This record gives sequence, structure tokens and C-alpha cells, in this order.
Amino acid sequence: MGLAKELRNRRKLTAREVSVPAWGDDSGAFKLYCRSITCYDLDQLQKKHPDFLNNMTIGSMVDLICMKAEDEGGNKLFGSAEDRLDLMGEETNVISDIANQMFAEIESVEAIQGN
Repeated sequence: MGLAKELRNRRKLTAREVSVPAWGDDSGAFKLYCRSITCYDLDQLQKKHPDFLNNMTIGSMVDLICMKAEDEGGNKLFGSAEDRLDLMGEETNVISDIANQMFAEIESVEAIQGN
């Protein structure tokens, strides 16, 4: 087995919770899950949106959400072209908040320490 394959087998990709208050109900914010954004994910996004890392458009954020959003069981939430069109009709602040949470790998020092 090559080193890259061995490293891939050791990798633990746990899902992080993404809270979407705008999609919630009386019981609280809607929760979706996202695994870490990988080099492969960025490569796929940059093929469609060449300046993705320097200029995140709403379309690129929607594509990120479609690519990474899962339910608690690890199933994709958005997979069809129709889902993408529906998300493009969402308010921009909701889409940007979800995308920002997906990119937020490191919490603030205060959150980590529980302050």
C-alpha cells in the first residue's frame, strides 16, 4: 500500500453541524451537517468557478452547499439541478452564512474554552 492510500485510510472525516435559523421552526434552527472541505472539493468548485477562493459568488456558495450539505445520517440534502435553482432563490445572507459555517474549520478561542 502506498503512503497516500495509507494516509487516506487513517483520515477521520467527521461531520460538523451547521445551524440555519432561517430554515428553522418552533423547535429551533434547522441543522445540516458538513464534512471537511477537501482539496478535491476545491478543485471541483474551481473548475466551475475559477476565481472561487478570491471572489466567492452566490452561485459558487450554492454549489458548495449542494456539494457538502448532509443530513444527520450522512445523506446528501441537495443533489438535483432543481435543488440548485431553489437555493439560488434563497436570501443571500442565508446562503453566505451557511457557506461561511462550512468553511469555518476553527472555532474562536473563546468557543473552544467555553467562555
